[in-house]
Amino acid sequence: MGFGIVEKVIKEHLLKGKMVSGEEIVIRIDQTLTQDATGTMAYLQFESLGIPKIKTELSVSYVDHNTIQAGFENADDHCYLQTAASKYGAYFSKAGNGICHQVHLERFAEPGKTLLGSDSHTPTAGGMGMLAIGAGGLDVAVAMGTCEYTLRYPKIIRINLEGKLNPWVNAKDIILTILKMFGAKGNVGIIIEYGGSGLESLDVPERATITNMGAELGITTSIFPSDKLTKRFLLSQNREYQWKELKADSDAKYEKIININLDEIEPMLACPHSPGNVTTVRELVGKKVDQVIIGSCTNSSYNDLKTAAHIVKGRKIPQSVSFVVSPGSRQVLKMITDDGSLSTLIDAGARIAECACGFCIGNSHAPATKAVSIRTNNRNFKGRCGTQSASVYLSSPETAAACALSEVVTDPRDLKELVFPYFTLPKKFCVDDTMIISPAPEYKKTKICKGPNIGESPINEPLSKNINGRIAIKVGDEITTDHIMPAGSRLKYRSNIKKYSQFVFEGIEPSFPKQCKDNKSDGYSNIIVAGLSYGQGSSREHAAICPMYLGVKAVVAKSIERIHRTNLINFGILPLIFMKPDDYQRLNAGDIVEIRDVEKAIAENSKLKNKTKNVDIELKHDFTEKEKQIIAAGGLLNYIKRKGK
Repeated sequence: MGFGIVEKVIKEHLLKGKMVSGEEIVIRIDQTLTQDATGTMAYLQFESLGIPKIKTELSVSYVDHNTIQAGFENADDHCYLQTAASKYGAYFSKAGNGICHQVHLERFAEPGKTLLGSDSHTPTAGGMGMLAIGAGGLDVAVAMGTCEYTLRYPKIIRINLEGKLNPWVNAKDIILTILKMFGAKGNVGIIIEYGGSGLESLDVPERATITNMGAELGITTSIFPSDKLTKRFLLSQNREYQWKELKADSDAKYEKIININLDEIEPMLACPHSPGNVTTVRELVGKKVDQVIIGSCTNSSYNDLKTAAHIVKGRKIPQSVSFVVSPGSRQVLKMITDDGSLSTLIDAGARIAECACGFCIGNSHAPATKAVSIRTNNRNFKGRCGTQSASVYLSSPETAAACALSEVVTDPRDLKELVFPYFTLPKKFCVDDTMIISPAPEYKKTKICKGPNIGESPINEPLSKNINGRIAIKVGDEITTDHIMPAGSRLKYRSNIKKYSQFVFEGIEPSFPKQCKDNKSDGYSNIIVAGLSYGQGSSREHAAICPMYLGVKAVVAKSIERIHRTNLINFGILPLIFMKPDDYQRLNAGDIVEIRDVEKAIAENSKLKNKTKNVDIELKHDFTEKEKQIIAAGGLLNYIKRKGK
């Protein structure tokens, strides 16, 4: 029997375990990436491990999330990250150089390699044929020091893309179509491998759009083959020597095979407030639009912005529409400047934003109250844009530009006066790495800079024999890490856990931190109760660290998403699942609960006693042996230090 792409990469990198679905395996990590929102804590954690130098082939520290330096906090974090990168042997991409996923695709991603990143959209590099996985910062810190990452061997689904996209239909519409098929929850433990004749017409940035937003499916990652188009892209970046062919054997076996005809895909929109809430643009034509933003790590490539410029050329954006364009990297910005596309966008009335995440995480360009915003980014969770009452729709750049011109939702195919631009990638991109700082040759002499907002990485205590708790909050389905730990203006406290913890569940229940404090004063541990798909979205481990700091000992939910589940375990919080989902109704905020004999509860399925209602609730989990040891130790840092002794 032959092997698929995923199997080939894992087989080459397998350190421990068996390639059997659901089995725990350890793989070798070749590259890591961090960004400033998660990287500060990741490097603090790396420091606490006491390892003198990064051991991976390549690690990059990016500054792309909180580049707005309104106050000392962000600037101090950037200084810390730059000096830490120099000290420990990482590349450092300065603020303004671009979004980590776009820059990594351009300058560092290699076919057949493994990449672990402290950002949930790390799978973007799967468009280059990398096995690229998003994780919490602590997992990345450990990988930098050991080159190891533990995960369960996935179920592998193959999606064959056949045919060719019609004019005005974008790769974004492909992944939105797949999201409509799969939904944004219930896909844990899956890797999607792409194939089919349709790949011949999808260049690397288009493939990266698909793998980037594949993160919204809740899967582990997704990957494309490395073929002649991959080689052409690497050649255009002066990196052809890094190319290797990577394709599935003809007799490879998969959990499931799905065929999608690209000719049948049409312009799509993800409606509020989930990337999985997808419909066709046709169904919403005529809806008033207040804001349009083109950019983010999903759709800010050179061809994306060049296409948008073509659509608005010689036209003016109506005064009622706020139109923002954010190039994904300095390379893209330079190229649209050189070819005139930037002037075209400016002439049409575009505001040009910095090459950064910015608007996507709600720290700039928040829409007006109750506004409708059409955006090309990957997430539209309620309030993530910075405005709780706004409605955010996700689209392709073609659809976004059409909406900006028309003031209403518009199918780009209805722009009859326009001829579709059949752009191909340039033979040579503008390569300028002056804003990427290489590791210092004499790294040991570097002094790490820490401002007053930078604290230490908090460490949990081992779990007690029994958990006597009070339910501090009960939340519903699809609670994202944005709901748990807000970004936007609060993100500058990411290095200061004591301060950042004051904002846990701020948009849902602002009194949550006080409730946790009161419960601890009364002698109770804090418990969180949740519905389906708890912890979806961003990989930010602060959604586990800050609750841990507030005394949360367990999360009891109908289901918990992959990265967040791991983050909870890494910080010594029990992630437990209702054996019977209807038992969710038997718990309420304020109830006194008990989990007896925690050691036994970790070893096997357990019961939670609701002492307030005098009922027993059966719980389950699927901890691996290593995860059991990590939880018992009170988290991964404790486990590593104990193991070291």
